[in-house]
Amino acid sequence: MKTIVSFKTINKLAIPATMAGIAEPILSITDTAIVGNIPIDGTESLAAVGIVGSFLSMLIWVLGQTRNAISAIVSQHLGSGKLKDIKSLPAQAIFLNLLLSIIVLLSTVFIVEEIFMLLNASGKILDYCIQYYSIRVWGFPLTLFTFAVMGVFGGLQNTYWPMLIAITGAVLNIILDFIFVYGITNIIEPMYLEGAAWASLISQTIMAIMAFIFLLTKTDFSLKLHFPIHPELKRLVGMSLNLFVRALSLNVALLLAVREATALGENYIGAHTIAINIWLFSAFFIDGYATAGNSISGKLLGEKNYTQLWLLAKKVMTYGLITSILLTLICCIFYKPIGLLFSKETLVLETFYNIFFILIIGLPINAIAFIFDGLFKGLGEMIYLRNILLIATFLVFIPILYIGELADWGLYGIWIALTIWMLVRGGTLVWKFNKKFRPLVEK
Repeated sequence: MKTIVSFKTINKLAIPATMAGIAEPILSITDTAIVGNIPIDGTESLAAVGIVGSFLSMLIWVLGQTRNAISAIVSQHLGSGKLKDIKSLPAQAIFLNLLLSIIVLLSTVFIVEEIFMLLNASGKILDYCIQYYSIRVWGFPLTLFTFAVMGVFGGLQNTYWPMLIAITGAVLNIILDFIFVYGITNIIEPMYLEGAAWASLISQTIMAIMAFIFLLTKTDFSLKLHFPIHPELKRLVGMSLNLFVRALSLNVALLLAVREATALGENYIGAHTIAINIWLFSAFFIDGYATAGNSISGKLLGEKNYTQLWLLAKKVMTYGLITSILLTLICCIFYKPIGLLFSKETLVLETFYNIFFILIIGLPINAIAFIFDGLFKGLGEMIYLRNILLIATFLVFIPILYIGELADWGLYGIWIALTIWMLVRGGTLVWKFNKKFRPLVEK
């Protein structure tokens, strides 16, 4: 039976995916808001959360790309009616991913101080970075496991169970943040920054346990390793490697932005931390439609249903743009209150408000980039995604970033570079999609 793209079809996947997607930035935003209001060294703690959060996001999104590769292969086999042919593949992919995550974890634990010094952390901020990271890093393999399982569900056109996992983790993290950071009178002493790290780690553990249970009870896949190695594992690894390179170049941009903001001073990295968390929150909010596009496009490609694929692209782009415009209006209306959620430090807030408008202007641009990014992942176009990120990062973002530094644009230069970076990403993806799939529709 051919897939018909409709408002209902898309939103059945997009709404749960949006709820699941915003859970991850909610974890970071919760840490940022609560830590930013710590009565002792709030600004330094906020800076540490921003630096560590950026580095951990890099690790997670580099190795977490297996999720997209799994989703693409599962959805394509679902569309072609050959799902039974890959029954042993998810377990092999998940174990490979876990092995890589443990290797990376152990390789960073012993050089953590040097890593954060490279990001311009020093003094009290460096101490807090090490304290926060030494706890949160142990949740890294758990998060990658959860992501891989979510990839299987995405390929099966099911975003409901990932939504339950993500919402449970987010709600639990918020509750534990308040308990551990601020303490409970006569019961639990305030743990401040360390408490925020423990809250995140416990939440990640619960999410991984839920993912494990749902995979075994809600799908026909298992985590029992079967040999020989599945033939599709080679394609999955190839897709993942291209996405690794892509994610590395993406995170080079984000980490260089953090590094430059840190070099400007405590108030600037504090302001940048607030801004980047709002940016990521909006990204994941819009990414619900990108996830729907990812899942459905792979299935349509498996069916060779190019007319519906073209319609899917138009619909998810429209819905993504509408979502981004609503977010833009909310940010404009609550321009001042949004900053106050994260910090009460006057200098941090003034710095943040000076660049917040650039972030807002970029939201519709981001929507187009994220939507087509999701479509291309579902279609298995990982090489093109890799090449575009390399070009956008090294030939566009980095030159603009350092022109801004030489011109003394401060935080303005960082956010101008990020906005143009996203414009190049989105524009090139739209062009490529039109060039490749419009002729197939016209046939």
